[in-house]
Amino acid sequence: MKARVYVMPKAGVLDPQGKAIGNALEGLGFGGVRDVRAGKVIELDLLETDPARAKQAAEDMARKLLANTVIESFRVEII
Repeated sequence: MKARVYVMPKAGVLDPQGKAIGNALEGLGFGGVRDVRAGKVIELDLLETDPARAKQAAEDMARKLLANTVIESFRVEII
């Protein structure tokens, strides 16, 4: 079973990568972008076959390693 973990900076946390992307877009003529937040997507191929248990396992992985929960939030999707 596959799981995707989406990790994003929490609201109010500085995002220098997002800021750099926003500046680059503006420099390329894309002036209609108000704000950019950059995160990451991690795809896991799990041996677990039960969707609820797979989601729980991926959430545990995110809490312990994949996301810094002090400054990042995460969301898990079973695909």
